[in-house]
Amino acid sequence: MKCVEEPIAGEYKYKGVIVDVRLDKARLVNGKVVNREVVEHPGGVGILPLDSEGNCYMVRQFRYPVMKEMLEIPAGKLEKGEEHLRCAVRELSEETGFESDDLIYLGKFCTSPGFSTEILHVYLAMGLRAGNMHPDEDEFLNVEKYSLKELLRMCMDGEIEDAKTIVAVLKTSEYLKENNIR
Repeated sequence: MKCVEEPIAGEYKYKGVIVDVRLDKARLVNGKVVNREVVEHPGGVGILPLDSEGNCYMVRQFRYPVMKEMLEIPAGKLEKGEEHLRCAVRELSEETGFESDDLIYLGKFCTSPGFSTEILHVYLAMGLRAGNMHPDEDEFLNVEKYSLKELLRMCMDGEIEDAKTIVAVLKTSEYLKENNIR
């Protein structure tokens, strides 16, 4: 049985700076019509910077929706029409000051497909060259250095709660193993 829902109507309830919210009506495979709330998001990128000594550079910033500081990979949203590689280069530089000689695409994932259209693209940044960070004017963050092993432990122990960071750390660890790096 094909489990596809057919959109039959939709109305924007909110148009925001980062997200828009829609209330749709959809027809299920059994013919029943249900409401579906959809948060439209442009998507984004996350980058795990890894230096030649095996250190990863993370950002710690306050996240208003959960009302606490979180340790995360550098990341940001895609601008309209922007390619994810270009966004990765921009965000890496803005949030850490680093440039990378080797940006490796580790794939994409849906952040919360039950209600959001957001797709995040994950990169591993190697061959790092230091520069000056230049975060957005409303972005306040600190850069912190951790070993990949320590980040893996923090993800598994629940110290790191940010999904994109957990995905990036796990994907990076597996990529390095598969390619016999370190």
